Amino acid sequence: MKIVPRIFLFVLALCLAVSIPAFAEDNSLGDIQSAGKLILGFDASFPPMGYTQDDGSFAGFDLDVAAEVVAILGVSLELQPIDWSAKDLELNVSRSIDCVWNGFTITEERKETVSFSIPYLGNAQVLVIRANSGFETLDDLAGKPLGLQAGSSAVDALDDSPDFKATLSEVAEFNDYMVALMDLEQGGVDAVLMDTVVANYYITEKGAALSILGEALVPEQFGVGFRKNDIALTEAVNAALIEMAGNGKLAEISTKWFGSDITIVPKPE
Repeated sequence: MKIVPRIFLFVLALCLAVSIPAFAEDNSLGDIQSAGKLILGFDASFPPMGYTQDDGSFAGFDLDVAAEVVAILGVSLELQPIDWSAKDLELNVSRSIDCVWNGFTITEERKETVSFSIPYLGNAQVLVIRANSGFETLDDLAGKPLGLQAGSSAVDALDDSPDFKATLSEVAEFNDYMVALMDLEQGGVDAVLMDTVVANYYITEKGAALSILGEALVPEQFGVGFRKNDIALTEAVNAALIEMAGNGKLAEISTKWFGSDITIVPKPE
């Protein structure tokens, strides 16, 4: 009788462990329907996508879209503010939320642990500067300090632009963009790398003496993030978004927040 080498048994056990989740039954849609609600995780300081108003209530483009989506799914919406840098832990470890829905940029790295919806909004990482700074190009920021939000896609965008990053004197990470932009206005940093949708909204709404540098880093798209194996829930939300693109509701919400329909969800055929 031959003795099976231990290494073979280890590899076999590892393969089985990896394969089991792939064949696990996907109850993601049924689970939220049974619970009667979808728990949405968001950064409560990220206008206009999701934020806290002066009266303490929550508002934002993403939250309005989500409210319409859950109505189609026949469940209620529970809003759960989270620390953006801990979003993966909230979604995949503690499982305290059902999705991340708040200007969540789709990246190849995130796809390894997240099931993304179809893209619903275009975006780009841009540099916000003081209006009187005189900066016109990325080269003008050489030797200057830059701010960004910890755990945001701006961190990835900057890492993907190593030549530009190497020219900076400092990269300061903030808990949220509102604090970063206030630091910019006060002269603590000379630029903030952030989402163009949020940057334009902040400058317009606050009447801030800020502008956006002509050169952007990378184009992006926003999507809703679910747990990797929650395919049924992902597809149900996709179908709801497409339905809203077809009946005009998505355009209506976009116009409310941005003045026009800037969504990119395909209309049903």
